[in-house]
Amino acid sequence: MSDDKQLALTDITLAVMKLLDAWELSVKEMQTILCLPTNCRARAFHKFREGEETFPDAPDTLRRAGYLLRIADALRTTYPLNPKMSSRWIKQMHRRFGRRTPLSIILEDGEGGLVAVLSELDCTFSWDLTGSKPTGYQPIDSH
Repeated sequence: MSDDKQLALTDITLAVMKLLDAWELSVKEMQTILCLPTNCRARAFHKFREGEETFPDAPDTLRRAGYLLRIADALRTTYPLNPKMSSRWIKQMHRRFGRRTPLSIILEDGEGGLVAVLSELDCTFSWDLTGSKPTGYQPIDSH
């Protein structure tokens, strides 16, 4: 792995661990969300937090980490004056999720749950998912 890729993976790992720790998740919940093997123990999560190890270079794990970072960014944008709201929002029942919490959606529905929560928070992500394109748009000819 190149140094640049290793550095990027370290940054991703540290940012995701900071988020998951703020959400006060158990090791089992973190394993589930990141699609990590069950033999990934608490000791490994300590090493992730300290930057001693990175998440595995596995497509499923990295894609999920990306979704988590986008969720964190969307929550930061939604609640710019209250960073603690992220932890509260993720654990509150939500009417658009059938009175389920966003965290339960993520844990029970896997990657689809991450996508659903991100879609709820970030309308541009949801827009991109639908493949929507503006119709009838004609650029103005400046000539």
